[in-house]
Amino acid sequence: MKSFLPLAFLLFFISSIIAQPTQKPPLHGKNWMAITGKPLAATAGAAVFQKGGNAVDAACAMLAATCTMWDVLSWGGETQALIYNPKTKKVIAINAMGVAPTGATVDFFKKKGYYFPPEYGPLAATTPGTPGGICLMLANYGTKSLKEVLEPAMQLAAGYPIEAQTANSIERNKARIKEWPYSSKTFLTHPGEPREAPEAGEIFVQKDLLATLTKMVEAEQQALHQKKSRKEAIMAAYDRFYKGDIAEDFVRGCQEQGGLITLQDLANWKPIEEESLHTSYKGVDVYKMQSWTQGPSLLQALNILENFDLKKMGYNSSQYIHTVYQAMNLSFADRDFYYGDPYLAPAEPIKGLLSKAYAAQRAKLIRPDQNDTGIDPGDPYPFENKTNPYLDLLKGRNFSTDSSTRQFMPTHDIRSANSFNNTSTDEQYQDRLWRGTTSVEAADQEGWVVSITPSGGWLPACIAGNTGVGMSQRMQSFVLDEMINPFNVVAPGKRPRVTLTPSLALKDGKPFLSFAVQGGDTQEQNLLQFFLNIVEFGMTVQQATEAPNFNSNQLWLSLGGTKLEDRKPRPGSILLNNITKETTRDQLKKMGYTLSFDDRTSGPINAIYFDWKHGSLWGGSSNHGEDYGIGW
Repeated sequence: MKSFLPLAFLLFFISSIIAQPTQKPPLHGKNWMAITGKPLAATAGAAVFQKGGNAVDAACAMLAATCTMWDVLSWGGETQALIYNPKTKKVIAINAMGVAPTGATVDFFKKKGYYFPPEYGPLAATTPGTPGGICLMLANYGTKSLKEVLEPAMQLAAGYPIEAQTANSIERNKARIKEWPYSSKTFLTHPGEPREAPEAGEIFVQKDLLATLTKMVEAEQQALHQKKSRKEAIMAAYDRFYKGDIAEDFVRGCQEQGGLITLQDLANWKPIEEESLHTSYKGVDVYKMQSWTQGPSLLQALNILENFDLKKMGYNSSQYIHTVYQAMNLSFADRDFYYGDPYLAPAEPIKGLLSKAYAAQRAKLIRPDQNDTGIDPGDPYPFENKTNPYLDLLKGRNFSTDSSTRQFMPTHDIRSANSFNNTSTDEQYQDRLWRGTTSVEAADQEGWVVSITPSGGWLPACIAGNTGVGMSQRMQSFVLDEMINPFNVVAPGKRPRVTLTPSLALKDGKPFLSFAVQGGDTQEQNLLQFFLNIVEFGMTVQQATEAPNFNSNQLWLSLGGTKLEDRKPRPGSILLNNITKETTRDQLKKMGYTLSFDDRTSGPINAIYFDWKHGSLWGGSSNHGEDYGIGW
């Protein structure tokens, strides 16, 4: 494919991007690197490193701290992590995603008038996963005790100066917070006053959460006194949370406020250590989580893009933007129909979806001069020598043969919906598209690498009883109609297909990049472009975290309102950075795109690059918000 830019100008343009200074300096370290979404949480990771902990210890400490600081997540949320083990030279995955509780059925939600499970409150809650994820990672791969790793979080729970971002979020959401008594007690520190939330810099105390963390540490220490092993002691803390008095208070508080989670739900749930998925792109092996996340969509997009000369097109040229946009849309169409919990039937066709031959077939659908507004899910089953059992569902989605007029029109109760006329305001839509969490990146001199994208229990959070633990809101990522996605229909004991997606990349068998980002359905979009910024255009890790990206809205939203109109795709809608050249804008308009603009479109991304030539670590931390890193 030909670039729209003359070669000499293109080379100058690329070199100017690479040489461009960043708003934040890159981080450098020889021994370790700790990066996450809050400065105090990064300090927690640094403190554990300074006490001799490894990257898993530090990552768990940062995760605990971010949950305590409500960095758009809570202790009742979910954790998904990739860990590179230098002893085995393998990338393993930690699945600490909660499941739908007893009684969470399609009929239950439909009788309440929902098209999707609710965004907020007790009925949005899956079982908590983060406490179990921390315990499993720490027990199997850390070196420190739970007491040592939770010490920074416990100090924060005892009182820390709350930052403006969280304090103002509490104030904005106080009307909803008042619906839940335990949340009101925790967050509204000045009841009845004009501002009921804490002020920025105020010492924010969470006595109930501190008591919960103290109970977990007590269980661990008691087990150690009984001569239990380190691992057994950590899992004693796990048992107290999921089967002991903490579980009892959590369930009481959940059900008292109208939730469904039972004691049996908590006792039956377990975090899982599972195999990661991966693909290769120009000599780099990229690893993601299984299909209960959107992670494989990045792998699919890379497989598709291998069929194009992206570097020749030029960074963020109209042809580059168009090609990457189309590849993302193809992978998202498959994500939206085929991804779901691999531990429950039906089985996802992940082998076919990640097939290079399937990607080559999908790549042929990309028109070089026009956006395809009606990209369908493909058929990956022949690429694993099977017959697609859902062809009737695909036909029932009623796409016309003319891509300019195709509309998603499932049968029965949502047949009358028009795909391309979204009733949500742009502001509401963008909030649902970008809805954030945090990320945790850690690496050490021994070779341990950890990438985590935790989430759930964000403000306004419904706190369960006197635990101080905010419940997850991840139920909203299920669907209630198999026509949208037969693999992701809500059922008790099932994991929703989530947006959360940590990333690791190896080159020549050694760690190359550890990277993650917050931002709902834009996560894989930003991570894909971050990766290409480094591999194709030679940017440093900090430059790549700040470089202008673009976002596609041509996908089904994974988060948002309970009505169909809140989630539907916006074909051809693209978010560009304000600095996008007029010529590029004009060319994209001619290709059929609807343009919108923002001054920051790159993340926020946190990442670590492994400089084997010099034996050092490079850290990149987004120039958005409060993301922060420390290296040594």
